[in-house]
Amino acid sequence: MEAGLAPATLEAYSRDLRDLFGHLRQRKISDLKRLRPNDLAEHTRYLHRERKLDPASIARHLATLRVFFRFLQANRVIEDDPARLLEVPTRWKRLPGVLSPKQIKALLEAPLTMATDAKNGDVGMLARLWIRDRAMLELMYAAGLRASEVGALRANEFNPTLGVVLVTGKGNKQRLVPVGKPAQQWVKRYLDEVREPLLKRFGDQRDQQRLLLSATGRPLERVAVWQIVRRCANVGGLKDVHPHMLRHSFATHLLAGGADLRVVQELLGHADIATTQIYTHVDRSRLRDVVKKHHPRG
Repeated sequence: MEAGLAPATLEAYSRDLRDLFGHLRQRKISDLKRLRPNDLAEHTRYLHRERKLDPASIARHLATLRVFFRFLQANRVIEDDPARLLEVPTRWKRLPGVLSPKQIKALLEAPLTMATDAKNGDVGMLARLWIRDRAMLELMYAAGLRASEVGALRANEFNPTLGVVLVTGKGNKQRLVPVGKPAQQWVKRYLDEVREPLLKRFGDQRDQQRLLLSATGRPLERVAVWQIVRRCANVGGLKDVHPHMLRHSFATHLLAGGADLRVVQELLGHADIATTQIYTHVDRSRLRDVVKKHHPRG
């Protein structure tokens, strides 16, 4: 509550601490008051050598340890902070995976392909869930939404008149993001043909506020979003696709089309523009075009 961390961050920190406690138990260490910097350094080596974690994951583990032991010291559970001397491993900036416009098209069209290939003969409401999947994918790409953000959207946060969605991101920070006409049209179709029948069938006992609902009228959770994206990617002939790639593609395609970096930062909800700058390194074709057009020797 003090730091205003997102639920996903709290979940990650909890996993990190469980990893620490499990490793300490293996080494017969049970008293945190007697823990020394060397013990935590050994835990770091364990994460690298045995768990085979990459530097970014280890850096997150160390951030968890720093916060945890600083908390214990502030509350006088321990006298000295054993995590104060831990060194953060060098982190190379990894370029995000991005889908091409052609691949995006294949992903967006996959829900209808799955519905057409279905052999159960169900022509009822369940057979129209592909419309929900298409609307979800369109929204994620049109607005650069995270899996958790699209799942948490409420029906009243989509404004069809203005063509915008009100998104609640990390740290409960809100931002208004415009969406294009294709996404608007698919969301409207989903609302009319799928969501309304679901509410009529399950409305008295289910959450009526969320925009995206499951086949049983429950809110579509983050795990379900991942499953839908993976399933659609497989049908579209795409490999190693995850929900965040739609967000990466959104930002990269905007910048490649000439969008201002500050605007993209605002749309993504990044607090620091340095986080957004990584997308400037993904698409080199625009840089070549600019040089060729404006340089006298281009």
